Amino acid sequence: MVDTDSHTGTRARVSRRSFVKAAGASGVAVGLAGCISTGGGDGNGGGNGDGDTDTPINTDAPTEDITVQWAADTRVADAEDEVFQALRDAGLPDNISLDIIAGSQVTDNRQAQYQQWLSGGRSEPTLLMMDSGWTIPFIARNQLQNFTQSLPSELTETVENEYFEASVATAKGVNGDLYGQPLFPDFPTMQYRKDLLRNAGYTDDDFDTWATESMSWEDFSRITSEALEANPDIQYGYTFQANVYEGLSCCDFNEFMTSYGGAYFGGRENLFGPVGDRPITVEEEPVLDSIRMVRTLIHGEDDEHALDGITGKVAPEAVLQWTEEPSRQPFTTGNAIMHRNWPYSIVINGAEPSEENDQTGFGEDLGVMPIPYGVTADEAQYEGTGGPVAALGGWHMTMNPNSSDAQKQAAVQVLRTMQDEQFQLDLFRIIGWIPPRPSLLDSDEAAEVEIVGRHLDALKVAGENAIPRPVTVVWPQQSGRIAQEVNAAYAQEKSPEQAMSDLASQLEQIEQNA
Repeated sequence: MVDTDSHTGTRARVSRRSFVKAAGASGVAVGLAGCISTGGGDGNGGGNGDGDTDTPINTDAPTEDITVQWAADTRVADAEDEVFQALRDAGLPDNISLDIIAGSQVTDNRQAQYQQWLSGGRSEPTLLMMDSGWTIPFIARNQLQNFTQSLPSELTETVENEYFEASVATAKGVNGDLYGQPLFPDFPTMQYRKDLLRNAGYTDDDFDTWATESMSWEDFSRITSEALEANPDIQYGYTFQANVYEGLSCCDFNEFMTSYGGAYFGGRENLFGPVGDRPITVEEEPVLDSIRMVRTLIHGEDDEHALDGITGKVAPEAVLQWTEEPSRQPFTTGNAIMHRNWPYSIVINGAEPSEENDQTGFGEDLGVMPIPYGVTADEAQYEGTGGPVAALGGWHMTMNPNSSDAQKQAAVQVLRTMQDEQFQLDLFRIIGWIPPRPSLLDSDEAAEVEIVGRHLDALKVAGENAIPRPVTVVWPQQSGRIAQEVNAAYAQEKSPEQAMSDLASQLEQIEQNA
């Protein structure tokens, strides 16, 4: 969201940091945004099978027919024929077949299933499609194949040098070795109704600007309030997710906080540890300001902890119970102006409306823009904070170290084929998963993808400013505590100061007991 010349104050240009890892338009299927996991497993190491994670794998194409089991999801299974054809077109040998194990669309369930398989030393599936939000705990337990040690350098260097940087970081161990190959990244944007904003005096020139330049939360709240006044039949100004769940700690709160220059553990360099030896910074003023801002959006400027400059009561109290889908419904059904969500919902909301088949959607009246900022990147204390921050989601391809040598050899051919640029563009077209290479988002073919292709500019900005959750072996414990305290502060049950003081104590205890 961006400040426009006629309606906003200082315009903040999106910083052009190297593409930090972005996102995947997750088709129309819900969930699996890479941000809906509550953890699982013991989180303390242990529980790995007897597989050899480091021994080099024979990367010659197998000479015999072989089938590789791939633990994926229903989206892959539903598009199996097209995905297989895209792999063949990209060079996957004819004697290698894939057996799709379609896992649950609930990411927590997938995590638990993988933990059971890998802890028990099960040899199949060989390839595991793994949420970027919980890959690192599997790495810490030595339960995944170490690609840096076991694959040719040209395969790992392609990932290191050409893929979204922030996504790659969530597939690495503390030793810097690579244990996963990003399949697609995912990140949120702000969707909005152009038709409703036109009623408030905004124009296509504004919308064009907003696609690539972020606006401040002050301007966002004011513009949303103006649109509410201009559209009295619309119930909600801004819908998002603030229930007590992983999506609050990993994503919505992470975005709000980081956009104000705040951090859980003192900046990006401490996101993945060292556990027990990093500062806990949730009591700092930028974090508190982000909570004050959200309280103002929900409860109004009379809230005793309201943030100056924010126009109040543009978000309903219902956000405190909403996850992705409940927050999407009012927007999709035409009862909200602004909506924060993952790219899967762009596909839904950007569809052409049709009375014949009850298809809801706003077609080209759907606008998409980056998440607003609290302070600019130049004003933020910690490098990589401030500006239009987008929470990082997405999924990786990882390998089961307990599989046979023959299975691993064939699986390498699959991984190599998945690095093909045309395959990644085909997957974007078939399922809606944005390619893991930022360069492909500039291609004509990506722009031609239905619906999502219209909004690549905003998605690229999100990718440039993506922030991972601080995933470590203790994140599953910390995430729940964060969500509880933040929700309590948003709900006026605790002051921002008290909630973050309580949270800091809990985070410190978890860190020291790890």
